[in-house]
Parts: sequence; structure tokens; C-alpha cells
Amino acid sequence: MANESRFRNKITWFSFLFSILVVWVHSANGELFLGQSPYLGRVVGFQRFLGNTVGQIAVPGFFLMSGYLFYRNFIWEGLGEKWTSRIHSLLVPFLVWNTIYYLGYVIGSRLPGVSDIMGKGEIPFGWYAAVDAVLHYTYNYVFWYLYQLILLTVLAPALFGILQRRSLSLGGLVVLLYFVQKGTVIPYLNLDALFYYGVGAWGGLYGREWIEGQWSVKRALAGIGMWLLAVALFVSPWPAGIADRVYYRVLTPVGLWFFTDEGRLPWARPWMQYNFFLYAIHFALVRLVNKTLARILGGYWPVPVLLFLMMPVLMVWFSGKAGSWMRRRVPVVWGLLNGGR
Repeated sequence: MANESRFRNKITWFSFLFSILVVWVHSANGELFLGQSPYLGRVVGFQRFLGNTVGQIAVPGFFLMSGYLFYRNFIWEGLGEKWTSRIHSLLVPFLVWNTIYYLGYVIGSRLPGVSDIMGKGEIPFGWYAAVDAVLHYTYNYVFWYLYQLILLTVLAPALFGILQRRSLSLGGLVVLLYFVQKGTVIPYLNLDALFYYGVGAWGGLYGREWIEGQWSVKRALAGIGMWLLAVALFVSPWPAGIADRVYYRVLTPVGLWFFTDEGRLPWARPWMQYNFFLYAIHFALVRLVNKTLARILGGYWPVPVLLFLMMPVLMVWFSGKAGSWMRRRVPVVWGLLNGGR
């Protein structure tokens, strides 16, 4: 088994990579800059490839890692400690960030110029609107991911009751995959998220020797095989409607994990460890930068392409600087915003 420090370093690297991809998912700006320009189709196609094809492995990758880490060494007696930990790392920042986003939109919608960029009219201010916005992440759309993680954490007793029986859990994943393929919708819980999380949880309970084992050529070849299979399923007309939604998004990050030699990964830099803060803050900043510059520089096709490519760099720079400053100057606030990470 790889040592714990190398394993955690690999988790940080993958979290950082997925965070970069999430920024690209939300950075598409072709329509904002180019309108009906003849270059629009090419720019949009390029951005969709990086954001909607490559980038779409990011959130499934986060669910896979979250499920793995929660059920890694899981025992019934440790459930209370797991729940307490997730209150600090999930629930508290969920409430704090959604409140900040709501208040930011309320204030911004009343400021000349800013309101025009936001394009949402005047946001209502009051207790009912605030509670609704916070609980339903109305102005912080990316926190649907955190909302799902909170639900999955609450459901831990039921999930572990199934997962602790290996054959039952495998059967459950197959059944779940069937319902995902059928497009089944149930209240509150996203079945795609449950599937990704469940695969990670199963790996945390039964696949640690393979997942955390010493890197080898055999593991690298397994990773390459998963990539090839993922691409084949993605471009194949069979099974229609699911290849790009599930198989591709599971096999690609898992294959990348097996292919990557944790022993050769450099130690993650401090600014690479602010991934949650980056995830939480990037959405509003990306929209603000894109909409503002589109008003000033719209119509020139290289601008949206270069800005799109540079957006992760800008977001990482900002989150690193802001996170480092808050960690030193206002550690209590930083703890709330970053979930004690």
C-alpha cells in the first residue's frame, strides 16, 4: 500500500485538477462576446469540448472521491464522528456561502451598472426569500453538488446497510445504473450522484488494495484500458443516452487514478489546497469577468478564447491570494468558508 502522505497528496492533485475543469465548465463565453459573428460556431464548439466533454468528468470525480473517503475504513461505531466532521466541512459552508451569495445578489441588484451586468432585476430582500435562497442554493448554482453530498451523508446508515454486503451492493449499483439509464427522477436525490458516490464508497470498502496499492505497469495499463473503453462508449451509438452520462464519466477519472504514479507526483503547493474555496467562489467571479469584459471587448473572436483558457489561472490566482490572506488574518472566517479544511 502507498503511504498515507502520498495518498493524500494524490487526492489533493486530483481535487485541484477537477477544480480546474469545473472552472472551464462555467467559463463558456462565446455567445456573450460574439453574438451572431461567423466565428461563433467554432469558438462555442471548442469551449463545449473542454467544458462539456472533458470538464464533465470533474463533478463525478468529486463524488467518487467523496464516497471513497467517507467509507474508507468505515465502521458503525465511527458514524457519529463522520457526521460531526461533515457538519463542519459540508453543512456549515453550505449555509454560509449561500447566505453570502444571496446578500451579494441583493446588494448588486440595487447598484447601477452592476445590476445591468447581473441581469436579474431587483432581488427581493426578506426572511422568506433569504431562507429559500439559502436552502435551495438559488444564487449559488454550483452548490447542488454540496447539497447532494449532505443528503448522501445523512443517508449513510441506509447506504452502509447495503454496502456492507458485497453481493447486495454490487447488485444495487447495477439496479441504480438501470434507473439512471431510464432517466428516472426521484425527489431531492440525484441518482447520477448516488451512483458515482456509491461506486466510490464500494471502492473504499472493498478495493483499497487495488486503489491505494503500489503503482505498477499493470495498473497503468488498466488505466489506459479504461480510457479507451470510455472513449469507445462515448463515441458509440450504443448504449444510447447513457455512454456520455455515466460510463465515460466514471471510467475516465478512475482510469486517470490508476494511470498516475503517486510516487512521482510532486508535493502539492499550498495554493493547490484551496480547492473547496476555489469551487465556492469561482462561479460568481467567472460570470462577473465574462460579462464585464464582453461589454468592453465584445466582437473580437480571440478574446473569448484566450479568456476561456486563462480563466482557471485567474481563479486559482485569486483563490490562492484571498485564501492565504484570510487564513492568516481572519482564521475564524476562513474556517467557516472553507469547512475547516
